[in-house]
Amino acid sequence: MSVNKVILIGNAGKDPDVRYLDNHVCVANLTLATTDRGYTLQNGTQVPERTEWHNLVFWRGLAETVEKYVHKGDRLYVEGSIRNRSYDDQNGVKRYVTEIFVDNMEMLTSRTQQARPADTAPVPPVPPAVQPVQAPQPPQQPSDSGLPF
Repeated sequence: MSVNKVILIGNAGKDPDVRYLDNHVCVANLTLATTDRGYTLQNGTQVPERTEWHNLVFWRGLAETVEKYVHKGDRLYVEGSIRNRSYDDQNGVKRYVTEIFVDNMEMLTSRTQQARPADTAPVPPVPPAVQPVQAPQPPQQPSDSGLPF
């Protein structure tokens, strides 16, 4: 038994490249960026942020959905399998490509974030006005300052 399963969560690096084959089958290609955050080790060594780029391939109905709804920067959850292939480029050099053939996709970007122009920053929600609540004060005891001790 063998398993070839990939799960990725990341951001679309560009708008999808969509084409229709002669038999009207839709194919969409998209790059997806996954990023591991940078961190600092206990000894003070800084480990920088690392971004990996993945080539995604969508077929048929899923490709048509990607064509309509996915745009550069959208956050996606994808499941699929890894496929490797090679080809000879224009200069005759053999090139190797690793692709993820996507079986399932979930869009994680909300519609309001998709509708907002890319150059505007999100506006944080304004918290409701909060009145400070004072804790009840304990009753005051009469002063015994006049007693000798």
